Amino acid sequence: MQVTETLSQGLKREYKVVLPVKELETRLSSELETLKGRVRINGFRPGKVPAGHLRRLYGRSVMADVVQNMVNEANQKIVGDNNLKLALEPQIKFPEDQGEIEKVMDAKADLSYTVSLEVLPVFELVDLKGTKLNRQVAEVDAKEIDETISRMSKQNRTFETKKGKAAEGDRVIIDFVGKLDGVEFEGGKGEAVPVELGSNTFIPGFEEQLVGVKADDEKVLKVTFPAEYQAAHLAGKDAEFDVKVKEVQAGKEGKADDEMAKAFGMESLDKLKDAIRETIQRDYDAQSRRKVKKELLDVLDSKYSFDLPPTLVDQEFAGVWAQVEADLKAANRTFADEGTTEEEARAEYRRISERRVRLGLVLAKMGEDANVQIADDEVTQALVERARQFPGQERAVWDYYTKNPQAMAEIRAPLFEEKVVDLLLEQAKITDQKVSRDELFADEEQDDKPKAKASKAKKADDKPKAEAKKEAKPAAEKAPAKKAKVTKAKE
Repeated sequence: MQVTETLSQGLKREYKVVLPVKELETRLSSELETLKGRVRINGFRPGKVPAGHLRRLYGRSVMADVVQNMVNEANQKIVGDNNLKLALEPQIKFPEDQGEIEKVMDAKADLSYTVSLEVLPVFELVDLKGTKLNRQVAEVDAKEIDETISRMSKQNRTFETKKGKAAEGDRVIIDFVGKLDGVEFEGGKGEAVPVELGSNTFIPGFEEQLVGVKADDEKVLKVTFPAEYQAAHLAGKDAEFDVKVKEVQAGKEGKADDEMAKAFGMESLDKLKDAIRETIQRDYDAQSRRKVKKELLDVLDSKYSFDLPPTLVDQEFAGVWAQVEADLKAANRTFADEGTTEEEARAEYRRISERRVRLGLVLAKMGEDANVQIADDEVTQALVERARQFPGQERAVWDYYTKNPQAMAEIRAPLFEEKVVDLLLEQAKITDQKVSRDELFADEEQDDKPKAKASKAKKADDKPKAEAKKEAKPAAEKAPAKKAKVTKAKE
């Protein structure tokens, strides 16, 4: 084969490859000779099929395999001879002329094609030993535990039938039918649905209009779905609900004692409080790590500047942008609602995509140089956790990942990244700063507010792609969303 470099520009390489017809013919003849002793054709004894007849029957299919093998060998030669580290799989461009291809498949002409490559950038790692980082830490106080116990006590309370009107804190059992412009809409019907007044479980205005109703009352509730309601066809719409009250119930306040603790699977109230403290502390510690990791990534980002494989950035941007558009559509919002324009948003998320790819490449090189390894049992455990996110579809999710190497890379990449981050944090000089719970979660809670342009950008900014792989979704994740029911509606 003949290989000639035709382009070397930045991280892009292009080569012209020629597979001589003589070599194609030699490979084809050899493969057909091997096949001759294996095939069974009516009218011929094993191994006695004439070469010409065998070529007529199987020549094209065998030649396809010959070409594929020689293309793979050429790719390996290009990478090996030029000591390249590829960012992506080689892109092959065969001749567009069908007649030319036909001649190649009949072993009557050379095969000439181009190979386009993008290589990984070469850069030196910066020594981060002694890097100063600030880590916010918080401790669980008794007040938060007491508030949690109070909520659990309220959840554990019982209800009894009540005569008279429903008041705040009571529960009403209702049948309802939701309508838009007088027409019943899908997912807006329920029977014997319990509604605890004041719980803010339903859409705004729904529970408030049930205060004062009695058993057997019928009432029309007029509400407006939130602009960011999860079901896009209902978001921002005015609706009416025909409601029939079946029963009014008064709640008996639950008591925070050992009996309540046993209802939650703990042997005593003190044990329950200990479990609550541990759970909340784990949340605090996880948030503390997220914030110090973000600070570490900011340090890394400030220390590296190098050319990026353009296709990797394009793929990353495509994934991020698709999520942005999906979020806007689900919330029934526009870029103007977010205080920006599409052009400005594209520029911002392009920058974020570049940062994510850059940090991913840096972390990948750091992990490679440090010989960071991910054990098979770690991957298996992560895959089990992933499958558990899809109750009832665990087997489908498991099969999807185990049969899809690219999807498995999605499972492995975060494990690799976290190990590299651990390594870097060990090298850094970290100062712990005690803060309150509100301070610890301040940035995250700000991100959840409606003005999402900067906050969403920040969240996307914190996710480097250490494996530089395009994200793959399991089949279970692509399934249509369940119907949004009014009983699950939250503001």
